[in-house]
Amino acid sequence: MADPKLVQDIVEALDIPGGSTQRRPVHTVGIGVTGHFVPSPIAPEYCVAEHFQPPAKPEGVPVDVRFSNGIGLVKEHDGWSDVRGMAVRFHLKDGKSTDLIAMTLSVFFAPTETTFLKFARHARPQPCKRETPWQKIKHYLKLELPLPDPYPGQTERPNEAAIAFANEHAWAQPAVVEASAIGAPVSYVRADYHAVHTFVVTGRDGQERRVRFTWAPVAGVLNTNPEETPKDKYLQKDLRDRLAGKQTERFTLMMQIGEIGDDFDDSSRQWPPHRKRVMMGTLTLEHVPDDQQAHSEKLSFNPWHLVEGIKPSGDPVLRIRKDVYEYSSNRRGGIPCPFSNVKG
Repeated sequence: MADPKLVQDIVEALDIPGGSTQRRPVHTVGIGVTGHFVPSPIAPEYCVAEHFQPPAKPEGVPVDVRFSNGIGLVKEHDGWSDVRGMAVRFHLKDGKSTDLIAMTLSVFFAPTETTFLKFARHARPQPCKRETPWQKIKHYLKLELPLPDPYPGQTERPNEAAIAFANEHAWAQPAVVEASAIGAPVSYVRADYHAVHTFVVTGRDGQERRVRFTWAPVAGVLNTNPEETPKDKYLQKDLRDRLAGKQTERFTLMMQIGEIGDDFDDSSRQWPPHRKRVMMGTLTLEHVPDDQQAHSEKLSFNPWHLVEGIKPSGDPVLRIRKDVYEYSSNRRGGIPCPFSNVKG
């Protein structure tokens, strides 16, 4: 178990003005969806976990999915450049389940739990203002990321502090640069989502592989036009409209296999893009439940909610996320995560 004081400090460092301790400190605004997952024919060869085995029913494994905006504000700013989240719970036999939590960044902000706390404390919202063209040119000449223009009515944001921090700490640069330029998706189902951390999967032959997972939208990735005035509330309506009647949306689950030389325990570092990828299955989204509070907002996902066949790596950030998520869930009165008996 992680140091309780460190866990509490991390959660409280993520609290910002405009948020609420009665809700998640980040990925505060979200919407839940139901659907099913069908593994690919090759998936059982690479992982013996139950949801990757041939399904007993054609529709596969039932799932609950929560899409979210990354910023910890209660007010919806769907059109702002922001990290988005996708948490999936696979419902297995005998009341068991397992989670896969992902976001639109391909790397994390820090390599360890203590460096993440340092980042979270420094990268808090600060007053923002529009830079002049000359200031932007100066940033480019210094090979620094220029600050994006504030949105109408935006007076504070984390960009200034996060970019300044990343300029002094190289390990934060990949995630901060990516987050600063990520944009806003036209839909929750037009973005790809990365589980970021390395997991250890066991194949049918007993071989263990270090892997990273990504959800890829079948409809393709598409952002809004950054030259247009951003809209506030459209992502949840878009998802309801897309799933009205018998319409569906789909994602494929891609598994990247690490090789010797890749950093398995540092989620702030990317793997080479040419690593082998395996298509592990297809997720189909079908319905937006009416009671979002009971179905999604009270639900507690956790990246350590795993089943036989998938184990956590030694990534220290992944390890502390187990207790951070539990602390956050207890603070907001969420439904406790039904942890399995799989040991890390």
